[in-house]
Amino acid sequence: MGRKATFAVSTLNQWALDFDGNKERIFESILEAIDAGAAFRTGPELEICGYSCEDHFYESDTFLHSWEVLADLLKAPRCKNIIVDVGMPVMHKNTAYNCRVLFLNQKILLIRPKLMMCDGGNYRETRWFSGWKKVRQVEDFFLPRMIAKITGQTIVPFGDAVLSTIDTCIGFEICEELWNPHSPHIEMGLDGVEIFVNSSGSYTELRKAYVVCDLVKSATFKSGGCYLFSNLRGCDGQRVYFNGGSCIALNGDLLNYAKQFSLQDVEVTTSTIDLEDIRTYRNSLRSRSAMSSASPAYPRIQVDFSLSGDDDAMLPIAMPIEWNYLRPEEEIAQGPACWLWDYLRRSGQGGFFLPLSGGVDSSSTALIVYSMCNMIVKAVQTGDCKVRADIRRILANPEYIPASASELCQRLLVTCYMGTTNSTKETKHRAATLAAQIGSHHMVITIDSVVSSVLAIFSSVTGYFPKFDNQGGCPRQNIALQNIQARLRMVLSYLFAQLMLWVRGRPGGLLVLGSANVDEALRGYMTKYDCSSADINPIGGISKTDLRSFLNYFKDQFKISIIADIVKAPPTAELKPLIEGQLAQTDEQEMGMTYAELSAFGKLRKQQYCGPYSMFCKLTQTWSTTYTPREVAEKVKHFFRCYAINRHKMTVLTPSYHAEAYSPDDNRFDHRPILYRASWYWQFKAIDSLVDNGQVKRTTSSGGPNKRQELSKQRPGVPV
Repeated sequence: MGRKATFAVSTLNQWALDFDGNKERIFESILEAIDAGAAFRTGPELEICGYSCEDHFYESDTFLHSWEVLADLLKAPRCKNIIVDVGMPVMHKNTAYNCRVLFLNQKILLIRPKLMMCDGGNYRETRWFSGWKKVRQVEDFFLPRMIAKITGQTIVPFGDAVLSTIDTCIGFEICEELWNPHSPHIEMGLDGVEIFVNSSGSYTELRKAYVVCDLVKSATFKSGGCYLFSNLRGCDGQRVYFNGGSCIALNGDLLNYAKQFSLQDVEVTTSTIDLEDIRTYRNSLRSRSAMSSASPAYPRIQVDFSLSGDDDAMLPIAMPIEWNYLRPEEEIAQGPACWLWDYLRRSGQGGFFLPLSGGVDSSSTALIVYSMCNMIVKAVQTGDCKVRADIRRILANPEYIPASASELCQRLLVTCYMGTTNSTKETKHRAATLAAQIGSHHMVITIDSVVSSVLAIFSSVTGYFPKFDNQGGCPRQNIALQNIQARLRMVLSYLFAQLMLWVRGRPGGLLVLGSANVDEALRGYMTKYDCSSADINPIGGISKTDLRSFLNYFKDQFKISIIADIVKAPPTAELKPLIEGQLAQTDEQEMGMTYAELSAFGKLRKQQYCGPYSMFCKLTQTWSTTYTPREVAEKVKHFFRCYAINRHKMTVLTPSYHAEAYSPDDNRFDHRPILYRASWYWQFKAIDSLVDNGQVKRTTSSGGPNKRQELSKQRPGVPV
């Protein structure tokens, strides 16, 4: 009697509405699963059409083309003798559902709709889909004629059911249902379902890879069973990067998992298990058995098919392993690099253009591109034909094979130091040295003449001549003079990006990279339509603190010596005249807060949902050893004033790699007004009443900023 079965979970880099490419990747994964001896293959959520179709889910075309892809899969001669589980949107009774479609040998076994939608974070599923509310119920679904001609079926079961094969029972969850406190696998397990299959579209955030592993292991620890988790990986047309990490767990132990980040479009992960291990494990849990005897039954779809063979006694089974998680610095080195690769090869452009200032942010962006080049070289060297074909197409060279990461970086990345009289020789040196060490095509230009020409137009019209504040100008003049430098850098960046490949004798253009970090976006410490305005930004969801850690890691990993000087240098915009050759401004001084404090504000505002009053109450304890309650109050007020008057900048924030849970991205992640009453009169009055009445006392506590900083007596100038 057969008792051992091999299961396959697929990690696919799909692309929204790329039906042809999506079909090929699904088909490749099915063939790899068959070659590995699997009798069951599952794939990620909405893999046929791509997860991020968004409002295209309102279009009947999206449903039509999904059925057409399914028809091709059903007809494929090699898709035989394996249960295939694919994801696609399905319209049932004029209502759209996010579904799994299971088929075997040209017969559809079940269409299982998603029960629980996800609307948190970057998800907006209820905008397009409804959850199936008829728990443990199925209805007749009338197949489209194109499918009925292939399967010979007119109707198939649609709803919350499980598959009962000759040798086991298989149940299904879709993404959010695993995260939900009342996950279906609980009731299914009590009803005898032994294999749980989850198809997911879970995106990455720093330090969050452990969540999936813990959920999958715990799903089978208390009640036994085998859990198959299949996830998307890559950029399918949005700001997020799907996290990969498809995995298989048995009775609370991890058996196998896929890579979190990779240039590989298709990765199939398999494990062979002994089904009797589930039964003996469950039978030993006496309280579970008592609950099982009273559990309501799921509709069972009978399938005359066995996942196990008749002669498998000597077939080796998978053994428990540990998940080796990437450190945050490694996640930054790999995740944004893969996101950039997906964007580059799918955008039809020929590389990147980056204004390189020699500071932490632009240097981090340059190094992420270098990391991408390193991953491309490794992929080509290990025989990845798809990566090799893509890089040849991007470079318009059908014979090209990269020799090294720096050689490839020279072809893909153009960097430019855009100096003015306000720039220092130190930043110019750091930028040039970094470019030389990573191999980018580097240029040095001076933009003073452009700035002077623009200001001359203003003065010729108005008769007024603005000055910097250290030359006698008012704050409005000072900010305007800084902003014109920043905005002209953006204009010049797009000029060079459009024409540099023409200059270098190649077709196409370059994508302009932004390099503003998540903290500066939160504070609004950027000029609207300056170099923060770009095509894409790989570090826009990453904090300054994490970027510094990433740079130190990268210095040691790739032996790039100039990084040490970049990390030590004080962050500065270099937009004000130098004083005796020295910097006249630093970022933290101008912001009126440190980057460490800014991260604390961001996490409390977004992740702990604090307004000014609640934030003050929490920080008086957290920072009690560093600041008095009145100083904390002034810092909180200063942050919220700056946040309020700069929130409008988030409406034009460059699309950024999503990595941080306190991102202020206005597109979909952080929905807030763009026009605030910046005085926060009622909220600040509540804070003042606590301070003035002595209701808040200094207490002993750990944590807080690294150093005490004097509060600014005046509100620093805020670029607009």
